[in-house]
Amino acid sequence: MLALRCTVGKAPSLLARALTSMTNGFQSPPDMSEVRSRLRAIVGASTNWSDHVQAMHERKDLHSLLAKQQEDLPPRKMNDSYIEVILPLGSQPELREKYLNVHNTVRFGRILEDLDSLGVLICYTHTKHEASQRSPLSIVTALVDKIDLCKKVIYPDCDIKFTGNVSWVGKTSMEVKMHMLQVGLHDDTYSSVLDATFVMVARDPENKRSAFVNPLIPEGQEEEEIFRKGELNKMRRVDFSTASLLKMAPTAEERNIVHNIFLNTLDTRTVSFRSRVLPPNSVWMEDAKLKSLVICHPQERNIFNRIFGGFLMRKAFELGWATASSYGGARPYVVAVDDIMFQRPVEIGSLLLLSAQVCYTAENYIQIRVHSEVYDSDTREHKTTNVFHFTFMSEREVPQIVPKTYGESMLYLDGKRHFSATTK
Repeated sequence: MLALRCTVGKAPSLLARALTSMTNGFQSPPDMSEVRSRLRAIVGASTNWSDHVQAMHERKDLHSLLAKQQEDLPPRKMNDSYIEVILPLGSQPELREKYLNVHNTVRFGRILEDLDSLGVLICYTHTKHEASQRSPLSIVTALVDKIDLCKKVIYPDCDIKFTGNVSWVGKTSMEVKMHMLQVGLHDDTYSSVLDATFVMVARDPENKRSAFVNPLIPEGQEEEEIFRKGELNKMRRVDFSTASLLKMAPTAEERNIVHNIFLNTLDTRTVSFRSRVLPPNSVWMEDAKLKSLVICHPQERNIFNRIFGGFLMRKAFELGWATASSYGGARPYVVAVDDIMFQRPVEIGSLLLLSAQVCYTAENYIQIRVHSEVYDSDTREHKTTNVFHFTFMSEREVPQIVPKTYGESMLYLDGKRHFSATTK
C-alpha cells in the first residue's frame, strides 16, 4: 500500500524554521493576491487586456540588463529567495468559495495555481536586479517535478501557509522547493500538507531565448545536501527521459508483463490471436477515458499574456479527478503529481483539448495520464502542450485496467513506471 507522506513531516525543515521571520521585501507574509500583484509589477504587465501589446513592447528595452555570462551575476543564498505566503481561509471567510469543492474541502486545482504563482515569484526574488524594479527576465514553469501529499483532506476554514525557496540552480534554470502547511481544526499549530518541487527557466524579456540566472551558493551541511539532491533530481530526469518508451523498447521484465496480460485475455475457446476476452473485475483501457474542450479566454492569461500554467494544471487535474471518480465508483483522493512537462505555451484564443486516461491500477490506486493539445482551426493541426501524471487513491478497491493494443500497453507500462516512482 502507498502511504501519504511528506519529507518535511509535521513541520518545515531546519532551513525553513530558521527563516520563518524572513519574507523578502514584505512587511508581513503576503497573501496570494499580493503575490500576483507583485509579479505584474516585476515584469510590467498590465491588468488590462487591451494594453498588453504596449506592455510587452516596452519590455524590449530591458535587453541591455541581461548578463552576458552567469559569472557576471552576484551569487545568492537559499535564504535570499525564501518567501512565506498566507492563504487566510480561516480568518477571511470571503475567500473560501473560490477554493471550496462539493465535498466541503479545498479544491486541489486551486492549490496548483497558487504553487505555480509562488514558484515564479520565488525565482524572481532569487534573480532580483538591483538596478531596475522591473526584471529583464521572463521566468516560466518548465516542469512540475513532484508533488507529494501527506494529508487526504485540506480544510476550507483553516489558514494555509506556503513556504519556499530556490534549492538548486543551473545556468538558466532553477529548482524551487515549496511546502504547504495548514493550521489544525482545534489548535494553532501548522502541520504539513504537501511538498512540491518545480523547475523554472529564465528567458529574455521577449521570452524568445534562454537567459542566465544568479548562481546559488549553499551554506552549511543541510543546504549542501539540498543542493546535491537538486543535482541528483536533474540526473534522474535525464535518465527517465532517455528511457522513455517513446524512445526505447520496454525492458525484458516489462515485455513479460505485457505478454502475460495478452495471454490472460485470450479466448481459450478459439485458436486466434485476435479473439480477446476481458477478465473478471477488469475494464478495457479504451473504455476508461474522458475528454474535454477549453476555450482559452484572456481572463486566464499569465503575466506574459499567454495562458497561465496553473490554470492548465487545474483543468487537467479536475478532468483527471473526474476520470478517477468515474472509474473507481467512489471519491478519489490525490496522492501525488509528477513529471508535468510544459512543452509549448498555450496562446490566448486557443482551443485546448484535454484527454484523461486511466493507464494503470493497483488495489485502490489509479494512475491517470492527461494529455493536452491545442487545435489550430486555420491549419487544422494538433500540437501537444502538456502531459500530466496524477496518482489517486480511491475509497475502495478498483477494477484492473487492461490494455488491448500495443500502444495501450505502452501507456500501461508508462503508468506503472510513474506509479512505481511515486511509491519510492
